[in-house]
Formats: sequence, C-alpha cells, structure tokens
Amino acid sequence: MLAIIGGTGLSELEGFEQLEKVAVKTSYGLVKVRLVRIGSGDKEFIFLPRHGAGHKIPPHKINYRANIAALSDLGVTAIVAINAVGAIHGDFLPGSVAVPDQLIDYSYSRDVSFFDGKLKIVHHIDFTNPYSEPIRQRILEAMESVNFHSKTDFKVMAGGTYACTQGPRLETAAEVRRLAQDGCDMVGMTGMPEASLARELEIEYASLALSVNWAAGLSEVPITLDDIHEVLEGGMEFVSAVITEIVQRI
Repeated sequence: MLAIIGGTGLSELEGFEQLEKVAVKTSYGLVKVRLVRIGSGDKEFIFLPRHGAGHKIPPHKINYRANIAALSDLGVTAIVAINAVGAIHGDFLPGSVAVPDQLIDYSYSRDVSFFDGKLKIVHHIDFTNPYSEPIRQRILEAMESVNFHSKTDFKVMAGGTYACTQGPRLETAAEVRRLAQDGCDMVGMTGMPEASLARELEIEYASLALSVNWAAGLSEVPITLDDIHEVLEGGMEFVSAVITEIVQRI
C-alpha cells in the first residue's frame, strides 16, 4: 500500500474521496497517530499530515518513529513524502519541484532509529542511497505525465541533495553558504529521520520537494511567510495532480 506524507501547505488533501479516519497506537509515544484512508479512482492510499491537523507540530517535535511505525502497521510498503524546501541550486527556482536523490542530515536531538537497543536490538542499515530509485522514477514519470496532459510547464529538477536542518527557524545566510559548499541543492526541516526510519522498516521512500523560496542570503528580497504561502498555494494544484498520477503507478 502507498502512503503520502504531507508537509507544509498539505495538511489535508482536497479533491480526493475520504474513506476513513484512522488512529493508530504505537510503542513510540502516548499520542495516537492520526491518518486518513483516501480513495482515488479504483485505488486507495494512506494520507499522513506530518505536522498534524492545522499544522501545529514543529519539525523538531514531530514523532517520526510513531508516524513511520503506524504506516508500517497499516501495511504501507511505499511512501511519497511531500516537502516544502528552500532553494539553493540556481536552477531550482521558487515554484518548481525536485525529486532529490541524496541528503545530508544536520538535525539533532531527534529519535533517529527504531534500533535503539531498548525496544529493538542495534542494527545498522545501508543508507548509501537514501531514496528508493523505483519510487523516484514513478514520481518523475507522474510529473512528466501531468505536465504533458495538462499542458503545463512546471519546472522539474530530477535529482539533488536535500539538507535537513533542525528548525523551526529558517537558516542564516552563513549556514546556507555552508550548505552550498557541502553540495546541498535544497534545504528543509523534515526529511530526516523520516527517510532512514522508513529504510529501517523496509518501506520504499522518496521525496517530492516543492521550492517555496530562495534560501537565506540568495535573494535580495526578505523571506516572508506570506510569500511562502503564495508559492505553496500555486504549487499544490500541480502536486495534487501528481499525487493522483502517482497513486495509479505505485
């Protein structure tokens, strides 16, 4: 089964049939994980808003382990994560999308593994390629199809390195210069440990990243939430169309 994890700007899915709300209890916290079973044509998938209803949970407070464990308990075998990011790469213009193929984790103080020596014995996963290549290709094919059939020309970057920072604050200009020197093409706050936890439970995982602003110091215009939300609103119609296409392909 496929799961879509929605990020900033995608706390609920419009235009899809809501089949059932589900609350899953896990071993990783007292609060149940709330998900929605969604219908799309003759297909069904799970939707999980990672920031909770109303976007109330900041990136560093998300219970990533509970989220991924709940999806695994429901039989999810593939995840497409929607991430709003700041653009570092010069071709990754705000309003365009990317399907990253690498990442660097700069976050800290998060519960990063199921194999913590308590609930599960220590185990070291191979994380050389953090994203599932088959799922990445399905996302890229879905984007190409949406662009072709809707006669849009949404700019797509077919790879790139995602930098995961701690948040919830945005980065400084000096931090972004460091990320660029490290080879990062985009910066977000929720890509890890989501990706590695999915790998630990053998769930195929990939990201669809929407560029919502230039990262700090890369534009003369100050970063404002109003501008970010404007780009989000403009991009989510495309993202929703891509999700519809992905559901048919995975």
